[in-house]
Amino acid sequence: MSKILITDALHENAVDILKAAGDVEVATGLSVEELKEKIKDADVLVIRSGTKATKEIIDASENLKVIARAGVGVDNVDINAATEKGIIVLNAPDASSISVAELLFGMMLSAVRNIPQATASLKRGEWDRKSFKGLEVYGKTLGVVGLGRIGQQVAKRAQAFGMQVVAYDPYIPEDVANSLGIELLSVNDLCQTSDFITLHVPLTPKTKHMIAKEQLDLMKPNTIIMNCARGGLIDEEALYNALKVNQIRGAALDVFEQEPPKGNPLLELDNVIGTPHQGASTEEAQISAGTIVARQAIKILKGESAENVVNLPMLPSEKMNKIKPYMILAEKMGLMAIQLLDHTIDNIEITYLGELATEKTEMIKRSFLRGILSPILLAGVNLVNAPVVAKNRNIKISEGTMKENQYGNALKIVAKGNNDEISIIGNIVDGEVVFRKINGYDIDVKPEGDLCVIRHIDRPGMVGKVGVLLGEYGINIAKMQVGRKEPGGHSIMILDVDHTISEDVMSKLKEMDNVRTAKMVTL
Repeated sequence: MSKILITDALHENAVDILKAAGDVEVATGLSVEELKEKIKDADVLVIRSGTKATKEIIDASENLKVIARAGVGVDNVDINAATEKGIIVLNAPDASSISVAELLFGMMLSAVRNIPQATASLKRGEWDRKSFKGLEVYGKTLGVVGLGRIGQQVAKRAQAFGMQVVAYDPYIPEDVANSLGIELLSVNDLCQTSDFITLHVPLTPKTKHMIAKEQLDLMKPNTIIMNCARGGLIDEEALYNALKVNQIRGAALDVFEQEPPKGNPLLELDNVIGTPHQGASTEEAQISAGTIVARQAIKILKGESAENVVNLPMLPSEKMNKIKPYMILAEKMGLMAIQLLDHTIDNIEITYLGELATEKTEMIKRSFLRGILSPILLAGVNLVNAPVVAKNRNIKISEGTMKENQYGNALKIVAKGNNDEISIIGNIVDGEVVFRKINGYDIDVKPEGDLCVIRHIDRPGMVGKVGVLLGEYGINIAKMQVGRKEPGGHSIMILDVDHTISEDVMSKLKEMDNVRTAKMVTL
């Protein structure tokens, strides 16, 4: 059974799902050295925000296939290191969207109405109504930094409160923002315009301290800034200096640069409220995040495709269903090409024919690379790391399109190396993968099982001689295809045989008159 290692607290529903699929070990609070030891033989690592899946940890793994992050952010996972090792990284991007958006509004209302401070005062036996005068959010402007899943949920709720919403997100088309009733602004313009500012972006080198002294200096005196995304998005020293002199009204923080935020001076200020990274801490979100990644991890262990893969290009299900047969075709073409060439490949050309030329084809390319690399590498090659492996081997890849052709929606590949090359054209016929041309020879072959590929001179009796030789050694031919360009010229013979032909028999085939090459291919 697969070993599944859980190193952060996970909802029992998710643990039960995983127990039905493998040998589950729950070990929380591990040191780096303890985690490195336990991860050695793990197939799946399931984490939340507590575990840091660094390169050091990932490199210590020997069987790891999946890192499942039960939550949205994956900044605690070294994606590049995982990709290099062919490890699929999963997350649950939709699981906590509602929970975070609702916490954000709880934080906003608490900050603008001084609810935590008023509660503390009341519990001290005070009845101080004047000190906690607040503001309405109605009619105010909310600036949303990051208009992704959570940002859009926040925007909808703000509009229901009668707020105006502006946003900064360089990856959202203006027409999409307009359809949501949101005006796109630069970060600085947003800071200058907004009464409330909320951050919903990942922490990257580009977003680190995106709210710093320059942006704080632009804000209105009554501005409240909120962060329920990631610590480090705000320069905490600059924020402290601005809040200490009441340059802005307040801050509501669920995340901090260092967590736990022990000794953080921001927590000494009366105009700061905070929570201990509670964005996804609802019963619903925890159940959803855990069960989503548990089911997806099991799919991958079964060899099935999964949604929410972080280090693979994602496609809508209808698009994936459309290109999936061509992914199978591409991988078969890769397997055929490398076995026929039987040596290093340094150049690959992929051409997408017909309507396939208009589709997103990254997954098709990755499938071909997996096919061409898998037989020659001991280390695992999959859809995640195939492009990286190809790049590391200095394989040049070019892609092109051609709408008009005789095969309709089809795929053409050319693999070159050591002054030799293999070209294959294939398509889908009645839902099945078919090779239509190899090195310019017309064929009609379903690429499956054991095939013997013979390149020969077209002479009378060649088919019979090959059949007789194989019959002498008890090798049954299920199907046979012969392709030629002209009578008496070079031809190709493809035999679908019941089992692999031995090296001794292959040697006899190669020694036959008019045979140029003979190779076994397993697909």
